[in-house]
Amino acid sequence: MATLLAFHAHPDDEVLLTGGTLARAADEGHRVIVVVATDGVMKSVAEGGTTRMNELRAAAAVLGVARVEHLGYADSGHGKDLYPDPPDRMRFVRASTEEAAARLAAILREEQVDLLLSYDPNGGYGHRDHVKVHEVGRRAAALAKAYSPGKAITHRIDVRRYAGQKQRALAAHHSQISGDGRLSAVARVLVRLPAPVFGRLLGREWYVEAK
Repeated sequence: MATLLAFHAHPDDEVLLTGGTLARAADEGHRVIVVVATDGVMKSVAEGGTTRMNELRAAAAVLGVARVEHLGYADSGHGKDLYPDPPDRMRFVRASTEEAAARLAAILREEQVDLLLSYDPNGGYGHRDHVKVHEVGRRAAALAKAYSPGKAITHRIDVRRYAGQKQRALAAHHSQISGDGRLSAVARVLVRLPAPVFGRLLGREWYVEAK
């Protein structure tokens, strides 16, 4: 069996972008790990951790994830303004790519990861933290030799069988669902959909093998 590590920018990305794949891999007996660059929080973290990290662990348990790690950075936010770093940690976008990659590579080596899931050069939709995940993920893979060069191949993974798990894992991110942003409104709709409809909408996930 293989070890798969999904590297994401923020808590809840693991469900929306790879939840079905992670659930399927775990169900098939593979070891599944989730690493997030940021805890999804813009401000300082109170003692005891953050709500979003706790939600991430709850969602990971639903998906069958064996280990969850945070690289230690703060959310960089979005929009034209980049706020100062909170007192206790650096915003991910300001972090040294080499330093962040070394942190991720250490986990790749420790776990002897066979497959690393990361983002494309645009980070999916251009969010500064997502773009940084691509840069850090590629460098970490090179440092740890997590995958070999090869022809770019697009993979379309059918995860409709795991749509119920994916939906329950999304529901574990209570703070995001109860927010007042546009993505929160979309998440509220998704978690209330009948499972077959959810599966038709989010029952496939796509990947490109990196060169």
